[in-house]
Amino acid sequence: QVQLVESGGGLAQPGGSLRLSCAASGSTFSIITMGWYRQTPGKQRELIAAITNAGTSNYADSVKGRFTISRDFSRDNTKSTSYLQMNSLKPEDTAVYYCNAGYFSSSGSLATVWGQGTQVTVSS
Repeated sequence: QVQLVESGGGLAQPGGSLRLSCAASGSTFSIITMGWYRQTPGKQRELIAAITNAGTSNYADSVKGRFTISRDFSRDNTKSTSYLQMNSLKPEDTAVYYCNAGYFSSSGSLATVWGQGTQVTVSS
């Protein structure tokens, strides 16, 4: 099992920056990909950034060039943290941001887990 805990949301001015963190614990060695999604009221949750174990990342067009996803590992590989650096923020980036991880469960099947979500508000 993998557990995710997010932190780092809040209020930022247009053009400002925020960094979100997603701390993974448990069977972090089984994680194959981590990603960040966001959701606004009445809309579907959308994938905005993802990173694989090999370090390959991809981004939604709406955040490309402004957001950067990264991931680090503890020395004993029992913990892993994903970061979402958000620069040049716009009011339309206002949303609840969710961290997600895809991993292989103990049964060998692919499973996903979500963080609790963190509010990001961009406003002057």
